[in-house]
This record gives sequence, C-alpha cells and structure tokens, in this order.
Amino acid sequence: MRVTVAASLIEIDERGRSWISGANTKVIEVALDKVAYGWRAQEMHEQHPHLSLAEIHAALSYYYAHQAEFDAEIERQKQEYEALWAAAQSDPLQRRLRELALQRKTQ
Repeated sequence: MRVTVAASLIEIDERGRSWISGANTKVIEVALDKVAYGWRAQEMHEQHPHLSLAEIHAALSYYYAHQAEFDAEIERQKQEYEALWAAAQSDPLQRRLRELALQRKTQ
C-alpha cells in the first residue's frame, strides 16, 4: 500500500502573495536573493538562518513553477522604485537639503 504525503511549505495569503509557511518570509524575497545575487540555497541559508534548507528549496521550487509571474512582479516593483526615486530627486525640498548637506561637508 502506498501513502502519498504532500506537506506544503508555501502558503498563499488573501492577497494572493506566497509565503514560506510560519516563517514571515515571502517567496519573492527568496527569489530576489536568487535573481539579484545569484545565491544558491546554502548561501541563502547562511544569510537567513531562520529559514531551513527545505523552506528555501520549497520557495525556489515555487518561484520556478511561477517564474513568469514573479519576474513580472519584480520588474513592476523595480519600475515603481525608480519612479519614486526620480520623483524624490526632483523634489525642491530634497534638493535643498542635499545642497545644505554638501555645504556642511565642504566647511
């Protein structure tokens, strides 16, 4: 007799975001470690010791199974960040504060 056991280490919240169960870590955060730094699972575990290797592998597996959606969300977040950064650079108050900071450094 065969018994199938499927224990999921990934859960989806009410907003459709995937999380590592009980770890307070989103799958996209693990995916970003892979995409941005090229880290392997062991390197991620060293950087995030609260995550087990099984949890990291589950998150990576989930990422690869849904890679197109994750990559699109990563790109969307990157564009949003860049737009916010550009807006902050053109803000008159921010510009004046930067000028004052530079003046203090040169004094």
